[in-house]
Amino acid sequence: MNSTTNKHSYIIAIIVFIASITTGYSQTEDTNDLENWNSVNIKYKLNKKWSFDAEAQLRLKEDISEISEYLGELNAQYSISKSFKLGAGVRYIKKNDNTGNIQGYEDYFRFHVDASYKHKINDFSIKHRLRYQNKNEIDVDDNDSQHFRFKTSVGYNFKNWKLDPKISGEIFYHSEKGEENGYNKYRLTLGTEYKFKNAGTVGLFYRIEKELNETIPETTNIIGLKYSYTIKNK
Repeated sequence: MNSTTNKHSYIIAIIVFIASITTGYSQTEDTNDLENWNSVNIKYKLNKKWSFDAEAQLRLKEDISEISEYLGELNAQYSISKSFKLGAGVRYIKKNDNTGNIQGYEDYFRFHVDASYKHKINDFSIKHRLRYQNKNEIDVDDNDSQHFRFKTSVGYNFKNWKLDPKISGEIFYHSEKGEENGYNKYRLTLGTEYKFKNAGTVGLFYRIEKELNETIPETTNIIGLKYSYTIKNK
């Protein structure tokens, strides 16, 4: 199969993926939402072992008509080898609660630790990540929300083409006092990115997030745009 055929197959796969999501969205409009996530990420590579990054993000909800939340995040990663990394990060969140009798912005703090492993099979790059995260509302006692998350992503390297596709799937296990615990949602994501010479990388993705073990599970369709820039220590 030549590169032109591969490109056409990739474009067809994207159309089918988006069409299937759009069809599901129109059929169950009362339990669906369309969101937009935009982020800017700056990474600093100290050396071969350590890297740090800072990210700012804005999320819109209710068919991209209302602010859902905005956040700031700091992360650190340590490379044990070329394939295996450990990471940790903290996040401050301003969440817009626009339902119920008491509305307004709520403040949350979240931290996470994770381990990731990546490898290649021919032109495929595969990455697995296991993450533990803990999120709680600031100044509210006894409301820790914990998640164990497992994510696998697969990318494919097309020759002489810069828009390589990446597909990922992630499952969430929820644990919280006074709540029903267990697997509560999953995410499926299709994305690509374009790297500019000396000017960073722009990524675009389409994601579907669906609740599990709910009487009427909510499905969220997400369009995302991300800009990232890496600074290397000389």
